[in-house]
Amino acid sequence: MKTCKQCHIDFEVAHDDRAFYARMKVPEPTLCPICRDQRRLVWRNERSLYKRKCNLCKKDHVSIYSSEKELNVLCQECWWSDKWNGMDYGREFDFTRPFFEQFGELLKVGGLVSLFGKNNQNSEFVQHETDDKNCYLNAGGHYNEDCYFCTYSLYGKNNVDCYWIPYSELCYECIHCDHCYQSIKLRDCVDCANCMFCEECTGCEYCFGCFGLKHKKYYFFNEPLEKKEYEKRTAQISGSFENMKRVEAKARQHFLKYPHKAVQVINCQNSTGDYLRNCKNVQEGYLFETAEEIKYGYIGFKIKNGMDMSSFGWGEVIYEVASSMELYNTAFCTMMINCHDSFYNFLCSNSNHMFGCVGLNRKSYCILNKQYSKEEYERMAERMVQHMKSTGEWGEFFPQTLSPFAYNETVANNYYPLSREEVQKKGWNWKEEDPKEFQNQTYTIPDNIHDVKEAITEAILSCEVIGKNYRIIPQELAFYKKMNLPIPHRHFETRHMDRLKVQNPHMLYARKCAKCQSEIQTTYSPDRPEIIYCESCYLNEVY
Repeated sequence: MKTCKQCHIDFEVAHDDRAFYARMKVPEPTLCPICRDQRRLVWRNERSLYKRKCNLCKKDHVSIYSSEKELNVLCQECWWSDKWNGMDYGREFDFTRPFFEQFGELLKVGGLVSLFGKNNQNSEFVQHETDDKNCYLNAGGHYNEDCYFCTYSLYGKNNVDCYWIPYSELCYECIHCDHCYQSIKLRDCVDCANCMFCEECTGCEYCFGCFGLKHKKYYFFNEPLEKKEYEKRTAQISGSFENMKRVEAKARQHFLKYPHKAVQVINCQNSTGDYLRNCKNVQEGYLFETAEEIKYGYIGFKIKNGMDMSSFGWGEVIYEVASSMELYNTAFCTMMINCHDSFYNFLCSNSNHMFGCVGLNRKSYCILNKQYSKEEYERMAERMVQHMKSTGEWGEFFPQTLSPFAYNETVANNYYPLSREEVQKKGWNWKEEDPKEFQNQTYTIPDNIHDVKEAITEAILSCEVIGKNYRIIPQELAFYKKMNLPIPHRHFETRHMDRLKVQNPHMLYARKCAKCQSEIQTTYSPDRPEIIYCESCYLNEVY
């Protein structure tokens, strides 16, 4: 057992872990898995967007870096062009100083792209997205069209306020749903259409407030109805903010009557965690699909042989990597695309054999943005590793203090919330709220969507929870009218936090199956009110 140097809890380093560390030529970690994840997430800003001027063309653009940060930020058009060269900021490594100190200096002057992503069309306000079209405030997804406020959506179309919904269309406030259509507030549902307030349903149509149904139609709170009666009851609820709020609370209580599956693990071998699909030998993994030989991480797609990752897709042989895709034999990197054999880099693309670089594209054999020959690079890299070992830096991810983002601008504050005082006590950065974002509301939102006027798209609205201002964009209003949905009374960030709160933590607890009393591992803590079944009992009961 080891003791985490940050939170001081004990954590285990297994024999297989040591074999992986030996393969990567890194020392054993000094932080527990949770603190390691938190440290990586301090480098991921999904939703804090700002207007600032491009340091090259001087035009206003949307950026994840606020204007008061003294950084060399370029708009996407300039960053991807040949109008500048990241090698111009290269410097010699000083073996008398710590590595992180020198990397921090390069980070302040190296070229940073305003938003991280590629191939997005008419989607100025998306972050960590690729191949989006006509999208707004999406994060972490790919191949979406006409989607707004969605997180980790894949091949989505006309979806709003959803989290992790692949191959779905016309969905609203759906969480962990797959191949669903024209549905509202679903959770853990697959192949469902025209459903509302349902959970753990498969292949259902026109179901309302139902739990655990398979291939049913016209069910209302798990009771079958005639089509006309079903339509009558649902018509009395849809469109009204107060009615939908009341019925959603009723549905959540209704779901407590039924057994819940301990974890969502589908077609997996020797794997632990939650929301795993088509995985093999994945341990302590959460939200992974098509992964093999992975341990300690959340959000992964098509990856093999890695440990400690946060939001990573398409790669192999990785360690302590975050917010990246298409990497091979890479460690201690974040916001990287299509790179290999690289260590301690930030925001680089289409490059290989890099050490301590920032903002490079299509480069090889570089250290602190300075070019070397292959032989020189290999000699220097080995010397730097030895130097970092002597300073205690080798094997550690970038410190939180170097992040270009304040703690409350990042995903770390979503999953590991801390107060302003707690963050500053740790010596990390905190961003104060802008008073301009807390103006008085200028429009009274009607209860029913049918009474909402187009003027709302010009109005300033205030979140009923945090008071922060938000707006309704025209495309969003058209969606609500089409789907017969009331206008939300909360800021989009509050709505995102609401979705996170109803999800289980990335942590396994020991419980007993409520039916057979066998020992199980589940993401439902022992003090939760849900009835939890092992997979065998669940399948016998539900299917």
